Amino acid sequence: MYFESHAHYDDEKFDENRDILIEETHRSGVDTIINIGSDMESSLRSMELAEKYPYIYAAVGVHPHDVKDMTDEDIERLREWARYEKTVAIGEIGLDHHYDLSPRDLQRYWFERQLKLAYEADLPVVIHSREATLETFEIIEASPVRRGVIHAFSGGVDFARKYIDMGFYIGVGGVVTFKNGKKLAEVVANIPIERILIETDSPYLSPEPLRGTVNNSQNLKYIVNKISEIKQIPSETIAKVTAENAKVVFCL
Repeated sequence: MYFESHAHYDDEKFDENRDILIEETHRSGVDTIINIGSDMESSLRSMELAEKYPYIYAAVGVHPHDVKDMTDEDIERLREWARYEKTVAIGEIGLDHHYDLSPRDLQRYWFERQLKLAYEADLPVVIHSREATLETFEIIEASPVRRGVIHAFSGGVDFARKYIDMGFYIGVGGVVTFKNGKKLAEVVANIPIERILIETDSPYLSPEPLRGTVNNSQNLKYIVNKISEIKQIPSETIAKVTAENAKVVFCL
């Protein structure tokens, strides 16, 4: 029923019950999960999870927090991993000017390098952008990449439409259920359901009424129900269409 487009089941928060939780999640109606890499180690673990579970696929890439340690050798390893049959995207990559855990010049440099890698590998991208809406957009616009998802979208309706016009999809997660999530709710109301992917970002960003707990993909239903409420479309239709959208993005 549900397609989880962004989760981190390799995260240490799942160390105690990872296998049990993944299997329960699949039985609950989450048909497909994209496990997203955030650095070299987590990208490798994403591929290991994809190898273990037929319904998990991997994205490999280095998050802006961690590009300060990136090397040319890492790009070549990612290039090799991009050829793995269950690697379906490069990500998550992008810019984060909220924490600035990596210098901004390095964030830009490695973002551009990983976009180039995605284009050469003919894979979509999973984009992280925090407090860098315009710069992220301009870097992507200047690249040849035109397929992927803007994860945890935090821009306004205008930028959502610009991304959609370029060929991208908008990732909608637990924030849409928050009381202070009105900006994202407005975006959801004003873009076509055919351009939305649902995501939990597990173990982070649990939706209401579970905010503050360890998130997992079984909570996609809260996101789907909120989108249903906003767009006045049945929840079953939201789940079906967003799953079809994700299959298009990730070529599954």
